[in-house]
Amino acid sequence: MTDFAATRARFQIPEGVIYLDGNSLGPLQIGVSERMAGAISDEWGGELIRAWNSAGWMTMPRRIGDRIARLIGAETDSVVMGDTLSIKVYQALAAGLALVPDRRVVLSDSGNFPTDLYMAEGLLRSLGPDYALKVVAPEEVADAIDGTVGALMLTEVDYRTGRRHDMPALTKRAHDAGAITIWDLAHSAGAFPVEVAAGGADFAVGCTYKYLNGGPGAPAFIYVAPRHADGALPALSGWMGHAEPFAFDLGYRAGAGVERMRVGTPPILALAALDAALDVWDGVDLGELRAASITLSERFIVEVEARCPTLSLASPRDPHARGSQVSFHHPEGYAVMQALIARGVIGDFRAPDILRFGFTPLYLSQEDVAEAARILADILDTGAWQRPEFQTRGLVT
Repeated sequence: MTDFAATRARFQIPEGVIYLDGNSLGPLQIGVSERMAGAISDEWGGELIRAWNSAGWMTMPRRIGDRIARLIGAETDSVVMGDTLSIKVYQALAAGLALVPDRRVVLSDSGNFPTDLYMAEGLLRSLGPDYALKVVAPEEVADAIDGTVGALMLTEVDYRTGRRHDMPALTKRAHDAGAITIWDLAHSAGAFPVEVAAGGADFAVGCTYKYLNGGPGAPAFIYVAPRHADGALPALSGWMGHAEPFAFDLGYRAGAGVERMRVGTPPILALAALDAALDVWDGVDLGELRAASITLSERFIVEVEARCPTLSLASPRDPHARGSQVSFHHPEGYAVMQALIARGVIGDFRAPDILRFGFTPLYLSQEDVAEAARILADILDTGAWQRPEFQTRGLVT
């Protein structure tokens, strides 16, 4: 049984802060700093370039990929780390489209994170005028899957509202229509049990700085279903994805399996931080995590709706239809969130009017969410959000 009191003790959260923004950036874990210090002083400092072999730097992307694989229901040797999520979206979509060369349409939805759509737009421009990106409302995705669609590219959990797609059902529908699927798990991995293998996904990508707590800018991951691993073409054919990087061939030969999805030199210090951050998951049952997350989010909704009548729920009412976040609408959402942060309750804001809160049982309790709702109500009741300092927008919201 998962001991959430023990996991809470492993996080370095400032005194007096209730952190409800792990869906955007996970907090620092005790032990990460020590692991990074070792990577810097002992490995880089002591071993110098020898550390690529002696400290196992070269194999980190695959080894850590296997740790991620357990959390997303993937097969061993099907996940590799490196680069940013945007790069991994590009790779997965390009490889997916190459598997269905007679199809020219990429289907996505308006709840997808904008960078995924931007990367698709850029890739399709380079492929030629016959390619098109079709974007529909989340509720219309299933009916929009037809014989013209080459790739279905979706984020499983809507970053604004937490609305969750049915991955297995939509994947099956896409496969029945002859399409390939690419799933973005940025708001799924570490939030609830994900089953990319059982769900039939062709490709999946995700970041590790949200629920996986890997730190700001932590490396992304890419999953390639084993049935595609030796046939998927890596559009970004970097030297780390070469079959023999240190043969220094002038021509590219793709590596075996998911290794071909490596691009450039791996970010070792960032991977060291992520590796240490993943240790907390070794004793976590994902089913128990999900149950605890639902309990926290349901408690928050009850408390907020009882205390804050000017807020309206933006997330699905059914907890099984959303990820591990809850969002509310308010016309002055940005200022309200800034006032809340000033009181030690950290969530975030998404345009145009969404206050967003993430629920992570690894470090949150029911008392935390009840107190957060009480403080939110006080801010709304007193109009504290109207103070001038809460009106000026920062670069990051």
